[in-house]
Amino acid sequence: MKILEINVFNYKKGGSEAVYFNTTKLLAEHGHEVVNFALKWSENLPSKFDKYFPESKETRSGVLRPIKNILTYFYHPEAAAKLEKLILAEKPDIAQVHLIWGQLTPSILSVLKKHKIPAVLTIHDYRLVCPAFLFRNGKGEVCEQCQGKHFTKCISNACCKGSKGLSVMMAAEQYFRNTFFNPAKYVTGLLYVSDFSKSIHEKYMPALKELPSLQLYNMAQNIDNASEYANNDSYFLYFGRLSSEKGVGTVIDAFSRRQELKLIVVGTGPEENALKELAASRHADNIKFVGYKSGAELENIVRGAKMILVPSECYENNPMTIIEAYSFGIPAIGARIGGVPEIVVEGKTGFQFESGNPESLCAALDKAAKSNETAFKEMSENALAFAKENFEKEQYYSKLIKFFESLVNKS
Repeated sequence: MKILEINVFNYKKGGSEAVYFNTTKLLAEHGHEVVNFALKWSENLPSKFDKYFPESKETRSGVLRPIKNILTYFYHPEAAAKLEKLILAEKPDIAQVHLIWGQLTPSILSVLKKHKIPAVLTIHDYRLVCPAFLFRNGKGEVCEQCQGKHFTKCISNACCKGSKGLSVMMAAEQYFRNTFFNPAKYVTGLLYVSDFSKSIHEKYMPALKELPSLQLYNMAQNIDNASEYANNDSYFLYFGRLSSEKGVGTVIDAFSRRQELKLIVVGTGPEENALKELAASRHADNIKFVGYKSGAELENIVRGAKMILVPSECYENNPMTIIEAYSFGIPAIGARIGGVPEIVVEGKTGFQFESGNPESLCAALDKAAKSNETAFKEMSENALAFAKENFEKEQYYSKLIKFFESLVNKS
């Protein structure tokens, strides 16, 4: 099968790109021919198809660049034209679409439909039903006021980074898209990475219920054969972006109250300095910030942790941090929000706490501190078993390709 993989970025920018590249690699390993389509960016990895890549807002030049950037936020005619050339040259059987809104735009969906190529939309965030894509308003509060249609609420609440201007743009794009390129009419199938994501999308865009869909957790690249339990003296770990929606402030608050417990914070982001200042103001010498880590160095840190923390204060879908930790048999403490409770099973693969509540997190930490070695070893084994059952890449491939084949056969 020849599969077209579409994403805004052809470089490893974030979690969505990790899925995009991992899927491309997995499909190629199983003998499928993969064709990539993305925008031009200076950071892009080499691709034999990059001659078909349209300009991005950063690579576009000329005096009309600002105007073109605004217009192509809604509809990208060059993306449509270049994709059509790629389709005519390569003749793919099916397309998997990752991130496109506000960049590649729904212009590409009309091209796929024109050429009768089934389009599978992978739901990485909530941009399909929420202009700000996180269900958070400008005050950082979880918000569902738009209800999938009243997008002026995004403007009044300044949901997009607290900016009225950005919120106007994103709300307008949502109205435009739903009016002229309603995804429910242009997409062939949907790939959800959590049950929560499926439920909230169908709640606010009921027409999606009529489309074939598959719920498939993100895959792990490698899963250990046996757990390597870390002893009770080990550290707790947060690794990921240091931004407000990730809830790291709640973690710092909790660990400043439990200074007998050690915490390592891995990552960078806009809240980094504020979080360091918060820890210093609480004289929390048990908290260590180590900056950005990757590769083998990050893996060793994760493997050495007692438990990882997923303190999200937004509707997480299927956090890659949990997938990576479980693959090594490391349990998790996760906030009860979004898709997190689906994979952090209370008392079995870890503990849950109320999102944004440091007292609740302290209670979860106390449970962890009081658990004996036998209980922790069991949680470690349960986490690894969960990974093998839900994140194993061969199972992922089998389910994904069967879904693709069902859509191709219907077309």
